Amino acid sequence: MRKKVVYLTPDAQEAANFKQEFENELDVQHFGNPTQFLSWLAEGKQYDAIFNSANPSSPLGLNLVRTLKKDLGIKTPIFWLANAFVPPSLQQLCMEAGVSDIFYKKRDKKKMLTRLYYLSGAGEINTVQNDRKLYSYKLPLGKRVFDIVVSLGALICLSPLFLVIALLVKLESKGPIFYYSYRVGTGYKIFKFWKFRSMRQDADKLLANMKGMNQYQQAAAASLKGLVGAPSMDTVACTACVEAGIECQNKLIDAKGKTICEKQYLQAKKAEGESAFIKIANDPRITRIGMFIRNTSIDELPQLYNVLRGDMSIIGNRPLPLYEAEKITTDQFAARFIAPAGITGLWQVSKRGKGDMSEEERKALDIEYAANYSLKKDVQILLKTIPALFQKENV
Repeated sequence: MRKKVVYLTPDAQEAANFKQEFENELDVQHFGNPTQFLSWLAEGKQYDAIFNSANPSSPLGLNLVRTLKKDLGIKTPIFWLANAFVPPSLQQLCMEAGVSDIFYKKRDKKKMLTRLYYLSGAGEINTVQNDRKLYSYKLPLGKRVFDIVVSLGALICLSPLFLVIALLVKLESKGPIFYYSYRVGTGYKIFKFWKFRSMRQDADKLLANMKGMNQYQQAAAASLKGLVGAPSMDTVACTACVEAGIECQNKLIDAKGKTICEKQYLQAKKAEGESAFIKIANDPRITRIGMFIRNTSIDELPQLYNVLRGDMSIIGNRPLPLYEAEKITTDQFAARFIAPAGITGLWQVSKRGKGDMSEEERKALDIEYAANYSLKKDVQILLKTIPALFQKENV
């Protein structure tokens, strides 16, 4: 008798391919969003296992797995299907969320079915085993107490300022006083991230037409200026080799048989790719009062509520929007999600709002904080944050 399994992915074609591959062994039910799946689950449907190939930070990702295991208490094994190697830090997060095992999309079919039949027939569900010591961030009790005391005290003391800003926001433009977006924080946890509204009400709809204004994307394109001639894939000589009076030593041959410089090729590909972070200078979507509260970081104050709830900490790595988090969920960059999400952090006080901060520098600072957290470091960041609030740059 075929096992009944659920397959979670927003990609319908991928689910169809999986169903075809296992048509003799599995009865596959596909769901492309969590609401659809949870509604089906509420009807008391029976199934033997769940296969999930969604992005960890997506609505079908680890947050849903936690809900299934911890809130709904399901005992069914959950298998994660990954595109590429899953780093130890992400493996740890999967285990903690309740994933039973991890397989790659180019999988050993026999091995996966053996694991499925074993776990779905056993009363106790085993999780991924890894003998290596995995790095994971655990919020110390002292830090949590500090966060509660500071956030609660600040919310009480700043309540008059909250009322003034709320009035100004409401008077200038139509729409709600507060704005929230879904962000990805510690361990890929997705939560509502609160701010004073500083943009027009239709700001999210306008973003798709403004990708060309992204500072990080422009920085990547600017790196091509160091190459001789126009930034095309046909230019052979790069600046370094021309200055040395020699031909490029590392050459590649493209599909048309043309010789190109490897350095130029890599830089051109980087400029063509989409940046993981989005930051727009002089963003036309921002209102006048919005510009003021952004430059003074007053718009960030409602995040004290997030800290009080436990979604964030006072100090940590900035929680990312879903569209940014989806681009950095593999390799060494996954480590940034092990550290706590914070209102302020290392990269904000290092080069806060400056145009010369590259995407690589920002990622590196996030990783540095995740790997080298200490109370001393937190105090230093907090002290540097105060003068940073009065800088004149547009952040």
